[in-house]
Amino acid sequence: MVRKKLKVKHSVNPDPKYGEILVQKFINKVMWDGKKSLAERIVYGAFDVVAKGKKEAGVDVFKKALDNVRPLVMIKSTRIGGATYQVPTEVSLDKSQMIAMRWIISYARSRNEKTMIERLSAEIDDAFHKRGTSFKKREDTHKMAEANKAFAQFNW
Repeated sequence: MVRKKLKVKHSVNPDPKYGEILVQKFINKVMWDGKKSLAERIVYGAFDVVAKGKKEAGVDVFKKALDNVRPLVMIKSTRIGGATYQVPTEVSLDKSQMIAMRWIISYARSRNEKTMIERLSAEIDDAFHKRGTSFKKREDTHKMAEANKAFAQFNW
């Protein structure tokens, strides 16, 4: 008998400008202290800055950057018989998108540019070109999973 409650998946409405659910989730992740209008201004401004030098729209650049940063496998600590093993596990699409968004936002916040719009646009542009700290985090995660491939048998 299962005692845990099942997770309820909340539906997210698409964003007003582009009509994309993924963009709305990103805006919700950027939001700080419930200031959604400020988060929208930051995200839309970053998309405009990113799209300036390219032929593609800002949303398309963002989707490609998110795909480049999205991890396919993650490391999960599992305790077996008194020893803790780093077990590589595959990540679902939704979870990997959320992780990629979190990485992009956290590394954008730690950048040195003056405004958040500039920081976020620079981080999205770096992720689009497969460079920068968020892409490096993905590569490091994949290397860790590859190094601990021998413990994949403990994945259940």
